[in-house]
Amino acid sequence: MKSLLEISKIVTKKRVSKIEIFDEQTLKRKKSKFNEFYEALQSGKFLTDQGAASFLYDASPTDDRYRQLKSRFRKRLLDTLFFLDVNRPAASSYDRAYFTCNKDWTLVKILLANNADDTAALLARQILKRGLKYKFADVIVNCTRILRKYSAENGDEKNFELYDQYGKQYQDILNAEIRSEEFFQRVTMHYTKPYAKIKVLEEKISTYCDALESLSEMFDSPVLVYNRYLVWVYRYHMVRDFDAVIETCQKIEDYAEQNPNYYQADNLETVYIKKISAYLHKQDFEAGRKVAEVALKKMQAGSDAWFDLMEHYFLLAIQTDHLNHAYGIFQRAVGQKAYKKVDAGVKNKWYLFELYLHYFYMIDGNEVAPHLKSTTKTKFKLNKFLADSVLYPLKFRIFSIHSIIVQVLFLLEQKKFELASDRVDQLRVFANRLNATDYHRVINFIRLLQQLSKADFKVDQISLADKYYHRLLEQPPYYRGAASELEVIPWEKLWNHILSRLE
Repeated sequence: MKSLLEISKIVTKKRVSKIEIFDEQTLKRKKSKFNEFYEALQSGKFLTDQGAASFLYDASPTDDRYRQLKSRFRKRLLDTLFFLDVNRPAASSYDRAYFTCNKDWTLVKILLANNADDTAALLARQILKRGLKYKFADVIVNCTRILRKYSAENGDEKNFELYDQYGKQYQDILNAEIRSEEFFQRVTMHYTKPYAKIKVLEEKISTYCDALESLSEMFDSPVLVYNRYLVWVYRYHMVRDFDAVIETCQKIEDYAEQNPNYYQADNLETVYIKKISAYLHKQDFEAGRKVAEVALKKMQAGSDAWFDLMEHYFLLAIQTDHLNHAYGIFQRAVGQKAYKKVDAGVKNKWYLFELYLHYFYMIDGNEVAPHLKSTTKTKFKLNKFLADSVLYPLKFRIFSIHSIIVQVLFLLEQKKFELASDRVDQLRVFANRLNATDYHRVINFIRLLQQLSKADFKVDQISLADKYYHRLLEQPPYYRGAASELEVIPWEKLWNHILSRLE
């Protein structure tokens, strides 16, 4: 009762007249600028202040009405964060517990700021109990500082020593976790660099891995365990040791299964994606399919990680000639409700996948892929696609290159060699502007198409193609999700496919 009295005094003195959040009841009231703003954001009707202001008020972003609405809208969104439903099936108990601890910690700070020390200490003890169960070092350190102070003020020597012990123990663990996060971040920072630059960094990355091994041996912490294994996963992926990637991913899965309290959904999603990526590079469809089907049962459909995994799954299927599987994966991805809200880069990839599906179904005797859900609002029309200039914005120019390559494929099937030659000339212009390190493989594939065009698409008259083909073989496909590395069909395989169709 003492605790309730403390809280009620604070609420009585400082309560707000109305809590404004976005809950289900609020969103049912359609006649509101807030709801209009919210629904338009969700449906992707605008991406900029200019678009929002024009949509809502037919005005500029400097209009006072829009500026006031945006400010209040942002505050309402932030307030809603305190009432998020963390008990959804996709969330792990670890993630739910961590969210709850931090949410309750905010209440502790509010209580302390209003001199409700007894209630703050009571809540801090509850948070500490949960923190110890899941080994949340930062939560434990925060709580023990409050509780140690409270014990000292109340002359409770026994609890003072207990909280002091916990605080010192987990402060060391927290420092180790912060250090491990630094090492992990340094490795991920280098992960996306071109392969040639990664070779130079191998020794430094190995040092980070060794340091994490030492930290995980010194301290008992799930954060250290995950960081340790994940760093090794990234390192092995960077040096293209995909068997070691798979083996290390399995160790993380085993750890999560043996320690369900420490199951971290975000980290396991990373593991599944890296594992299927390894099978993609090994071109092992059956093993990759098993990983994907297990992962898809555990991941939230429509999340960014879900689309990432589906992308790797699609590439694995189409590259290993499992066309019907690729077709099914595509249908499942673009048919997902959340697909409408993914960013432009993701949509560009799936549109490209759609083009390849149409092409491969066509050469199997179909006009286009049967009953294929389109990534665009209109049904795919081959003649229109072949007539399009397919010029994407500069930051997406790699998709212009990919689309023109698919146009070449279709034109070669139609024996329209003059038009195909025009497209190859377009590709040559693109290739001359690309960075030779970042786009090594696609440049050499374009050079091969140039040689084919010079030979009037007669396979037996091609010259100087071997050097470009060997350059592709010397630097195999390596895909980490970047558009610059994307190959729906590995370029050397696509080259051999083109030759076989022309012979």
